[in-house]
Amino acid sequence: MKLILMGPPGAGKGTQARRIAESYGVPQLSTGDMLRAAVKAGTEVGQKAKAAMESGGLVTDEIVVGIIADRIGEADCGKGFILDGFPRTVAQAKALDAMLAERGLQIDHVIDIAADTEALVARITGRSTCAGCGEGYHAVHKKPAVAGVCDKCGGNLTTRADDNEETVRNRLSVYHQQTAPVMDHYRDGGKFRTVDGMLPMDTVYAQLCAILG
Repeated sequence: MKLILMGPPGAGKGTQARRIAESYGVPQLSTGDMLRAAVKAGTEVGQKAKAAMESGGLVTDEIVVGIIADRIGEADCGKGFILDGFPRTVAQAKALDAMLAERGLQIDHVIDIAADTEALVARITGRSTCAGCGEGYHAVHKKPAVAGVCDKCGGNLTTRADDNEETVRNRLSVYHQQTAPVMDHYRDGGKFRTVDGMLPMDTVYAQLCAILG
C-alpha cells in the first residue's frame, strides 16, 4: 500500500496517518523528518540537502525526491508507506511518479481529507498545548479544568504564535492554491479520493479504511 494522504492544516491528517500506519503496518513518511534524518546520517543526498540549507538556498525537489527514494528502500517500507505532506506541487508529483516508476512502483491511493475553511479556522485558533507533557486542548472542544493549566501534569498551556486567525487563513489559502493542481494530477490518473474530514475522527478513519481495503 503506497498512499499519499492530503488535507489542509487542522483537518486531522497527521492523526489519521498515524492510525493507518499502526493498523496497516506501514511507516508514515514526513519529508521534514526524512530530511533531518538524511542530513544527520550524512548520506549523499543528505549532504546535498545540508549544503543547500547552510547556503541559505532551497532544498530542491530533486533532493527531496532523492531522500524519499533512499527511505522507501529501507526494510520497513516493504509493505508500503504513507507520504505525509508531499507532493505539494505538480512538479513534485511528476518527479515522484518518475522515481517510483524507475523502481517498478506506483502510488496506489491519493486521499484528501476535506474540511470546511471556517470550521478549520475555529479549530486551529482555539488550540493550546501543554508546555510540559504536550497534551493538547481546545477553547471549545476540550477545555482544561483550570484555564491555562494542564489537567495531566499541571504545566502551563501555550498557543502557537502562528495560530492566529490571519495567519491561519493565509496558510489555508496557500495550501489550497498549491494542492488543487496536485489533486487534479492524481484525479486524472483515477487514484484520487476524498473523505469528509468534518465527521467524527472514528468515522473519518472508517472512510479511509473502506478505500484502502
